[in-house]
Amino acid sequence: MPILPLPQFEEDLKAYQDDLAAYEQLKPPRTVVVRYGSMKMIGEFPYSGEAKPGCGSKLVVKTFRGTEIGEMLTSTCPNSGCSKSVTRQDMLRYIENSGGRDYPFTANGAALRVATREDMEAQAAIEQSRHGLRLEARRIAERLGITAKLVDVEPILGNERLTVYYNSEERLDLRHLQQALEQHFQNRIDLRHVGARDEARLTADYERCGQYCCCKNFLKVLKPVSMRSAKVQKATLDPLKISGRCGRLMCCLRYEDQTYEDLRRRLPKRKARVGTPEGDGIVLDTQILTQLALVLLDGSDKRVAVPIEELTDPVDKVGPAPGERPEPARAGPRPPSTRRPEPAQPRSNTGRDTPRKPREDRPERSHDRPSTQRLAAEFGEVAADADIGSDATGDLGIDDIAGDDLADMATQDAPSRKRRRRKRRKGGMRPEGEGSPTAPMSDSMETSPAPPVGGPDVAPSDGSAGQRKRKRRKRRRPSGGGGASTESSGD
Repeated sequence: MPILPLPQFEEDLKAYQDDLAAYEQLKPPRTVVVRYGSMKMIGEFPYSGEAKPGCGSKLVVKTFRGTEIGEMLTSTCPNSGCSKSVTRQDMLRYIENSGGRDYPFTANGAALRVATREDMEAQAAIEQSRHGLRLEARRIAERLGITAKLVDVEPILGNERLTVYYNSEERLDLRHLQQALEQHFQNRIDLRHVGARDEARLTADYERCGQYCCCKNFLKVLKPVSMRSAKVQKATLDPLKISGRCGRLMCCLRYEDQTYEDLRRRLPKRKARVGTPEGDGIVLDTQILTQLALVLLDGSDKRVAVPIEELTDPVDKVGPAPGERPEPARAGPRPPSTRRPEPAQPRSNTGRDTPRKPREDRPERSHDRPSTQRLAAEFGEVAADADIGSDATGDLGIDDIAGDDLADMATQDAPSRKRRRRKRRKGGMRPEGEGSPTAPMSDSMETSPAPPVGGPDVAPSDGSAGQRKRKRRKRRRPSGGGGASTESSGD
């Protein structure tokens, strides 16, 4: 019985032959993107070999640390041997969106060749020796009294250096440790400080989700995670359930943060009145992922879970619907006033609502400036009330007062006029006997500039200014001053 090939095998063989013919026409890539080192750094290096490596191929690369083994991710030139190659612009855009300057990317190096079997065996032996190197380094640090925790020791294929990763919460001087390690291993030592997340990247393997740790697998920039994301995404805040292998909040909380935020905004607020197919009610609780709302129906203790797509405005609307902003209160018409309207007053040129009172009705104020004619008229009335004759009036010099002094008084402010009034009161009329209004004036009154202006309400003084000054000088003289005059000035 002859054995005939199945049609499916024939189709697969034809597709393989087509891919093989297309692969033969491709040229080796000129630039490749390689991942290398325990920290999974990324580099774009030129390649000058004849072989055509593809994604996942092991390459021997020359980096700033030395010669080591790297894994090819893709190529960035058009004549690549990998169908999954990307352009250089796409790669740079990905780096910028993934962290920018914080992304562990370098271009200083070269891809030497595709790794051979001997290279892979040497790399496997190096990986096996890492545990012993780490124990020896920790023993030396303990002997020197170093409190820093040595996380890992990484040798490379070319054995140019040993990279020692350590973790410490405080700043330490590790020069003695570096010298001791160089003498012990007979190699160059590079001390690198790492944090808790980088420590998990070096030592951790699998997470509770069953996958490799994100920081070890693909995550390059470890950005901080906020507690708000954990509150929104997790039903509990138990540290054992929201923390990763590093003891910090899990990095995966950042992946769906925006999605959770968008879903949360669609949910109605708690204690909001909503309408359901079974009646109106009040929202008791909501679920973000299922997009359900637990509603307590009005007039009963029945609780129903309703999808948010079925929620409507309540029939008996008391408050704003879920997701609806309350309308601002509008000011209605004012009630009619019971107060009787006042008659409209004509508006004056001064800009006031009420007209100004005439000058005669207003009380005289200290800052009002009287005219010269009015002051002269008032002084004439005072002289007539005091029965002062024309001779006395002529001696007082009414014309001079009205022309000079009263003009000065009209241009001065209130305090200056008050001081002048006090001086005039001091130089007032001095009667010969008590109750004699027509007594002649003293010499001091003749030399005074003007009589007091204030009308009959101003009481005459009991002496001249010169007499009071002489009395004050007499009191100031010492008691035994000899020859002190005791006679009083007077008539």
